[in-house]
Amino acid sequence: MKTIMITGASSGIGRTTARHFLENGWKVALVGRRAEQLAEAAQGHANAMVLTFDVTDAAAVDEGVQRVASEWGRLDALFNNAGVSLPSTMIDEIKVEDWLNVANTNITGMFLCARAAFGQMRRQDPLGGRIINNGSISAHVPRPGSVPYTMSKHAVTGLTRTLSLDGRRFNIACGQIDIGNALTEMAVAMTKGVPQADGSIRAEATMDVKHVASSVLHMANLPLETNVQFMTVMATTMPFIGRG
Repeated sequence: MKTIMITGASSGIGRTTARHFLENGWKVALVGRRAEQLAEAAQGHANAMVLTFDVTDAAAVDEGVQRVASEWGRLDALFNNAGVSLPSTMIDEIKVEDWLNVANTNITGMFLCARAAFGQMRRQDPLGGRIINNGSISAHVPRPGSVPYTMSKHAVTGLTRTLSLDGRRFNIACGQIDIGNALTEMAVAMTKGVPQADGSIRAEATMDVKHVASSVLHMANLPLETNVQFMTVMATTMPFIGRG
């Protein structure tokens, strides 16, 4: 039975993906800061492990990966999913502490989780594994007023490309899923109206978050000699092609 660690698993994409993996026979370590929500996401499943910690805490991240390896024997996959965003704001109006919060979670947190997982995967027997980073449509093109989030997601692409290169000799595959308008708590605003490139405020199309979960499962189920380097999964008619 394969094992995966999913960060940001207490809500949204992470929660839906964790449940989907459990339903498909994986052992799943659900990571997040909110113990009650994580327990609700795990639903008491025999193959679920709840790990309550902040992905920006390096020691806690290392301990979490070590616990998975100790109890389950190995870590086959990481869905590096935890992330935060800010409301649309011009750069000169963004508080430095808000920038740091986004950067700490979306860049440092991603780095720490990938670091711990990579270290486990290159040393386990048999060696190898898969890291799937949650990028975003914003890893390609920005939304208006999205400097911190867009910068962070471009950084995730750099992480993905580098791990793909560095992981080759350790049988570690790394890919990225770039998601557009999956309908989660974070994306409810899309259905009501968000800033557009022309200055207007308009509602946007969304998609069922279950399509993200099934896409991540597809990537994770591939043999390690095969990799989805980048996958874009998005609501068909959302503004992306020709966004602005």
